[in-house]
Amino acid sequence: MRWNIDFLGKSKIFVTLSAVLVLTSIVLVATVGFRAGVEFTGGSQFTVSFSQEVPADKLRSFLGKFSIPGKDLAATAVLQHTTIEGKPSYVITLPLNVDNKREKEILDEIVQGLKKEFPVVGEISITSVGSQVSQELIRRTWQAILVAILGMLVYISWRFRLSYAVGAVAALIHDVLIALGVCVVFHVEMSLPVIAALLTIVGYSLNDTIVIFDRVRENQKLLRKEPMFNIINRSINQSLSRTINTSLTTLIPVVILLAFGGPVLRGFALVMMVGVIVGTYSTIYVANPIFYWWTRAAERVRARAR
Repeated sequence: MRWNIDFLGKSKIFVTLSAVLVLTSIVLVATVGFRAGVEFTGGSQFTVSFSQEVPADKLRSFLGKFSIPGKDLAATAVLQHTTIEGKPSYVITLPLNVDNKREKEILDEIVQGLKKEFPVVGEISITSVGSQVSQELIRRTWQAILVAILGMLVYISWRFRLSYAVGAVAALIHDVLIALGVCVVFHVEMSLPVIAALLTIVGYSLNDTIVIFDRVRENQKLLRKEPMFNIINRSINQSLSRTINTSLTTLIPVVILLAFGGPVLRGFALVMMVGVIVGTYSTIYVANPIFYWWTRAAERVRARAR
């Protein structure tokens, strides 16, 4: 299908919309904040071994029976399957503090309930997950995101030009900030799967942007006398079918995961769904307009220098 849509002609409207969404996300993150998962807040951890294999969903259903205000144990528990002395075991981490009297009572009830409802072997001991480890994890998480963005800025500047890199990185930051705002609005717990989804968004958004930028570079060589405005519009239209097809084929399994993945994967799937939609939008209406405006500004600076 041949498209002929004036994307850049409408860019001021959509860039303004994006700016409003990004600012709203920043305000939400700064004022409301995230629901931090047990990996970031600390909690309690215990290891339990069974005489026979126990499905993880049964353990989660069991944990969901315990009512804690603001904490859904079925969704927030971190279950790590392992084998200890040849017996199937789980390392279970819960967002419950042994120093809190009520939460300590809940932990004791969970331990007793595990022994009654499951074929537990041996004793179950409870240990605390310290806040120091959690703070280190938070620091490393943000370092990973920043290093990924800076690395892409350097690579695109080397592979293309700085003007391309500025547009691509602006789109990445736009996508991540809006996804973080959605996490706040829908009370998505900030966990390691959600962090993985945010890093995936960075890669997904960049992939589509680079395809269009590569087409722009090719068209610049073929259409030397054509204005940059027309070249960018032509390049987006030439890549639009691929962009739509890629986004839809990615979105379908993500939506299925959101619907049927259960509480553990719901946050990951929601962030991924938002990332795919916003990433497709930002490729067209954020990365390319910023690239165009940067290019025009650079041309004006060179013209004045002459």
